[in-house]
Amino acid sequence: MTHPDQVPSGPPSAPPVAPPVAPAYPVQQEVGPAVERPASLTRAVQLMYVGAALSLVGIVIGWATQDTIRDGIAKSGTDLSADALDTAVMISLVLGTVVGLIGVGLWLWMAAANKGGRSWARVVATVFGGLNVVFTLYGFTTGVTPATLVSLVSVVLAVVILVLLWRPSSSEYYRARSAGRA
Repeated sequence: MTHPDQVPSGPPSAPPVAPPVAPAYPVQQEVGPAVERPASLTRAVQLMYVGAALSLVGIVIGWATQDTIRDGIAKSGTDLSADALDTAVMISLVLGTVVGLIGVGLWLWMAAANKGGRSWARVVATVFGGLNVVFTLYGFTTGVTPATLVSLVSVVLAVVILVLLWRPSSSEYYRARSAGRA
């Protein structure tokens, strides 16, 4: 038994080891005045959700108008057998579905990013809107179908959204949000 005044004999004990601690990373907080989202941007975001729904409607219309697609392919001047025609229709529908789902994703992505006041999202949305116009105009060169009519509505929607995104009140919001992140 050791007495409090006695020095313990034997090997010295190792100092206690503290348990490992995860490194602390600083949390970035947005600085700057809180800026209220303008009505023009809120409306643009709402219309982007409508655009996503319209893309889904386009997919449904494609599948519902298989006979129109079949007739269009048959009238294109190619001499396809019945099996080859069925395959072409199915490829067209699957491709249209994939493109439509990508469109839904892009609409939703742009809605979220623009809602957050990301300046780059407004530019990307403008590029997508321009491409939408170009592809829709090209679609009219191949004939008018229910799908091209949905595309026309989508183009009108895109133009309205772009006007709302580039209004002065929206530009001020993007500028303020960008300054807060700098």
